Amino acid sequence: MGGLIVSRPHYVRIAPGKKLPDISSLAPFKAVVVLDTTYEPTWQDEVSQWLVGSGCFYMMAWGPDCSSWDDSVDYADMTRFPNYEIPDDKFVMTTWHDDEPLEEAFWYSQFCANFSYNDVELIDAVIVHVGSENREAELLSLFEQSKTLADREDDEDEAQETFDWKEGLVVIRVAIALAIAIAISLYFTRR
Repeated sequence: MGGLIVSRPHYVRIAPGKKLPDISSLAPFKAVVVLDTTYEPTWQDEVSQWLVGSGCFYMMAWGPDCSSWDDSVDYADMTRFPNYEIPDDKFVMTTWHDDEPLEEAFWYSQFCANFSYNDVELIDAVIVHVGSENREAELLSLFEQSKTLADREDDEDEAQETFDWKEGLVVIRVAIALAIAIAISLYFTRR
């Protein structure tokens, strides 16, 4: 596998009670489900079937109760086949990202979710926004920004290490000054 695969992001906003759009022209694709509103479990099942049926091969969920999406997409994938035996070329991988910022989930999508279970490149990344307000510009911008997340974290780590090192020098200098002051005090006290 060669260098970096550049993801093509697409934004799709869906909401309970609204018609699900046709996104099958993007198949095979990976999806980041961004949960921003409440919904019923039956609607979640419908969306999971829609994702799998539209050609999603890697689903990542983020937001409140996102771990349930891992199960619902897995179930939607399994129920397509007799005896729940999913062929390798139809298997949908799933993850949830409940304890991390959305930018980290986007970073994961771009750097860790580039291939399906049977090694098909997943270039198209569909941001499936489950919400009542359009956040297209914001989410696409954050997706783009996430490409540099690791570099920014490395810079922060280096800055922290530099700060720790400088802070250590200050502590050493204070300790030396204190030791000198004590030594001088003891010298004059014993005279």
